[in-house]
Amino acid sequence: METDRRPLYVVGDVHGHLAELARALHHANLIDSEGSWCGGDAELWFLGDFVDRGPDGIGVIELVMRLGEEAAEAGGSVNSLIGNHEVLLLGMYRFGDAQVPESPGPRSFARSWLLNGGLRSDQDRLTDKHIEWLITRPVLKLVDDHLLMHSDTTAYLDWGETIDEVNDAVAEVLASDDLVAWWECWRKMTTRYAFRGDQGAEVVGELLDVLGGGSVVHGHSVIADQLGVPPEEIDGPFRYADGKVLAIDAGLYSGGPCLVVPLPYEE
Repeated sequence: METDRRPLYVVGDVHGHLAELARALHHANLIDSEGSWCGGDAELWFLGDFVDRGPDGIGVIELVMRLGEEAAEAGGSVNSLIGNHEVLLLGMYRFGDAQVPESPGPRSFARSWLLNGGLRSDQDRLTDKHIEWLITRPVLKLVDDHLLMHSDTTAYLDWGETIDEVNDAVAEVLASDDLVAWWECWRKMTTRYAFRGDQGAEVVGELLDVLGGGSVVHGHSVIADQLGVPPEEIDGPFRYADGKVLAIDAGLYSGGPCLVVPLPYEE
């Protein structure tokens, strides 16, 4: 077993809960009491959904951006995927209440943003710097044989058959003014539960055969909802689908903890 590999951590959906995130990172010895990076050469990945449903989504984004700069100077790294709520935030900013063409009913980013916990304070504080950073985040990343993704869905394969193809296709959408393509991106990334049930292990196995990796690590779907228990009972990630999938969203916005999960995760 390698003993010189740098520590690797992942964090799921923060949803604007800046104080809880800072406490969790401090407890994991990744930031100090002043909120500065102290994780040395550690690698930290956020799996998206910084905003909505909590008081300070922009504050969370700014913390992650700053830690990325500080970690790089210390020989470590802090990176992030983009989640469906970032697509929603940016879609609201770009398209507002414009109706999605040829939709069967009233559909707009403004409507969905409000229904999904959007906060006006996040929109008001969004800057060009935040937007540029967000739209250049990948949607998939393979790290040490762990396939990191925000949503527990196979819809990513609609954009390509390699990680680079998928990331490039989504980046092209987010650089465009195509409302329909943006809406489809948001819609696909809201789907979930692809790896549950009797066929879950087979489904994730097929996904990994295409994209690579030995296991999937995802956020998006709250562990408590999957287990049918209150969020406050969750104290760690949830491994399922014959051990091939690790869910790390403990439902911070609904009373669960903020998990900073080391990989590989040992029960």
